[in-house]
Amino acid sequence: MSNRQKILFVFTSADKDSLGQPTGWYLPEAAHPYYLLSPHYDIDFAAPAGPNPPLDQASVELFKNDAESVKFLKDDVARDKLAKAFKLTDVKAEDYAAIFYPGGHGPVIDLPTDSASIKLASDFFQAGKPTAAVCHGPAVFVNVLDSNNLPIFKNRTVAGFSNAEEEQA
Repeated sequence: MSNRQKILFVFTSADKDSLGQPTGWYLPEAAHPYYLLSPHYDIDFAAPAGPNPPLDQASVELFKNDAESVKFLKDDVARDKLAKAFKLTDVKAEDYAAIFYPGGHGPVIDLPTDSASIKLASDFFQAGKPTAAVCHGPAVFVNVLDSNNLPIFKNRTVAGFSNAEEEQA
């Protein structure tokens, strides 16, 4: 067992968007952070439904020439982590140094209202631990509360995917 600190990557379990189209987590938004962080931290994967969180297949096609995305899809360790992803209800903030949410349209569908995700992100934020997301991922924080029971977005600057960017996509 490693003595390194651990980071929790939280994936969506949504495989359809609000229009019924296929969706999921976005490949490079998990692959790139994974390879940046994994040399320094142990990383666990989790999702509301647990194992095999759905991957947005459009991201696979769009990033078929991206070296880290291709590597991630073939990486036995990463594949095993996805196949054995924890259910969100089975993980605790105190076991991790940070929490990270890869983006994609899927996280916008299920994670903002998933009670386990809201509790975990609130616990991380209230403990002063890095609580991070990329691209569409910050949408998961809309119901996350700080230690004063206020939304974490209140009176804070947030970076995320803008409406203009969404329209262009």
